[in-house]
Amino acid sequence: MTEPPTQHSHRPPHPPSPPPPPPFPGSGGAPGHGSHGHSPTHGHATVPLDSTAQLLTRVTAQLSTQLSLVSRNGTRRPMDRTRPPPAAGGPPTPYAPGDAPPTLLVVAHGSRDPRALRTVLALLDRVRDLRPGLDVRLGHIELNRPLLPDTLDGLRGADAVLVPLLLGRGHHVKHDLPAAAAAAPFVRTRIAAPLGPHPLLVEALYGRLVEAGWDAADQGDRRTAVVLAAAGSRDPDSAQDTRRTARMLEERLGGVPVVPAYASAATPTVPAALRRLAARGRHRTFVASYFTAPGRFASAAAGAAPRTAALPLGAHPAMARLLLHRYDQAVSATAPAEAVRLLASA
Repeated sequence: MTEPPTQHSHRPPHPPSPPPPPPFPGSGGAPGHGSHGHSPTHGHATVPLDSTAQLLTRVTAQLSTQLSLVSRNGTRRPMDRTRPPPAAGGPPTPYAPGDAPPTLLVVAHGSRDPRALRTVLALLDRVRDLRPGLDVRLGHIELNRPLLPDTLDGLRGADAVLVPLLLGRGHHVKHDLPAAAAAAPFVRTRIAAPLGPHPLLVEALYGRLVEAGWDAADQGDRRTAVVLAAAGSRDPDSAQDTRRTARMLEERLGGVPVVPAYASAATPTVPAALRRLAARGRHRTFVASYFTAPGRFASAAAGAAPRTAALPLGAHPAMARLLLHRYDQAVSATAPAEAVRLLASA
């Protein structure tokens, strides 16, 4: 931080001294903006505006500013690392290495099922255990408090990365989160990618299936199959993400068929998918719950399962690692500081 200029309350007792020399190139330009920033001594004589010293001062200041935009290897520095501090009351300065890390703001959908909030809070505790000292907060799109706008309001003047606790590129990720961020210009926000598809999600799904009775011996059984029960969306990108996760889980299970099915907005439904598999001789079927927390859709999918359905992903350790992975991706992105970015899924 630049020190304030030193104030001199006395006048020289003798005739005025010669004007101070111009700033040394690289010292930060005009007085008051360098590393020390002492003000010149004020006498009765002043330097004319068009004097050589004054012109040199201006040239030095402009040259110093331009040089600050160039790295030692001759390339231009990213603008979000060279931008001057904002005016009082403006948005916060861009995050830079060495500063306090941005807040990780987990954005959950919300549910009327009281188990959902308990599950999400347990997941956030896992995240905090993995990254001590990181400010981790929660905001809901609907149905539960705190709502996302309220959490953003409590982060005025701060940096935050919004990490969707959502599994694909649906309406909430594409529209609701950017709209909420745009409505909070007093917080510098970035939006991370949704959680899926990703291998860590597959590990969480596999772990839940094992808890529900899946055994490695099932991999060679031609009667075995898995239904990946998801919430469903009218967005084709969301359906594509779910199908990709199904293929990844199929590989993880050694080639056992994994069929995506949906609780709403898309087909097939979970009961329809189970009937189709049975018609093909796949009578030993498992239902993998592709939901972040308990709720109405997860309960409906479990009710259709011929045996115990796998639990939702919930606070599985892989989920906590994935939230931090998406956060780290967003923090390390080189996008402009002001832009609210939807990062590509990776």
